[in-house]
Amino acid sequence: MKKDLLSVADLTGEEIYQLINRAIEFKKGSTSKALSRKSVALLFEKPSLRTRVSFELAVEQLGGHAMYLSPAEVGLGKREPAEDVARVLARMVDAIVARTFSHHTLQVLAGHTKGPVINALSDVEHPCQALADVFTIFEKKGRLKGVDVTYIGDGNNCAHSLFLACVLTGANFRIATPAGYEMNPDIVTQGKRLAALSGSTVSILTKPEEATRDTDVVYTDVWTSMGQESEAVLRRAAFAGYQVNAALMAKARKDAIIMHPLPAHYGEEVAIGILDTPASAVFDEAENRLHIQKAVIERLFKE
Repeated sequence: MKKDLLSVADLTGEEIYQLINRAIEFKKGSTSKALSRKSVALLFEKPSLRTRVSFELAVEQLGGHAMYLSPAEVGLGKREPAEDVARVLARMVDAIVARTFSHHTLQVLAGHTKGPVINALSDVEHPCQALADVFTIFEKKGRLKGVDVTYIGDGNNCAHSLFLACVLTGANFRIATPAGYEMNPDIVTQGKRLAALSGSTVSILTKPEEATRDTDVVYTDVWTSMGQESEAVLRRAAFAGYQVNAALMAKARKDAIIMHPLPAHYGEEVAIGILDTPASAVFDEAENRLHIQKAVIERLFKE
């Protein structure tokens, strides 16, 4: 049966722990040639530093060949239907890593290919980022079960995937968002159901100070994502008071860490200089994209 990774919820909690353990081995220098003589298309509608570099290196270090396809070269749904792109690539490459505006595009690609399709970001989820996040938390805290993770800001794709990854692995999840910027209700329902099975607690809040009190992890993301530039002024007003700064971190536990998927907008969601403090785990988090993605790709090709 074909395996894809379109959502964090495509994995079980046990599988996430297995991926983390394998990522730890990769980070220590373990090698694999799981992609020997295999080719992977990196199909991007949105640019990215970390996603492109980490996936290209992951494929190369697993013995495969990565081919980057930019929006200008493909034009998904514009120059050529996504179905046709998928059918063509399925005859030439062994897997597709897709970074798309619409989650539906990923589903179309997965429905018309034989090999794995990996979600490298969509408007609904960012699963590989969330897997790197829980890997980083595990590194820093030595566990996930019972760790309090707080997300401050927009209830976006990163929030969705982090929420699901936390409740699947037994971490407690809190989120504080302004009115109108909450997480997708369907994701909330799904996450609460998974939390009931794992024993995680879920707190949906509006006040950052309340969400951050005695937490182990403070996580935030940009207030305005790619494709939302026309909303920037409105969003800056809505998110005033949701900045991760020294005053907010003072409410967290003394050993709390700060996380962010990057790129950061300094002076907006994070105070200038806050990511340079000892509490910041963001650059470890960025590096861990490589190691966890190697674990994900290896697993998908062993299925």
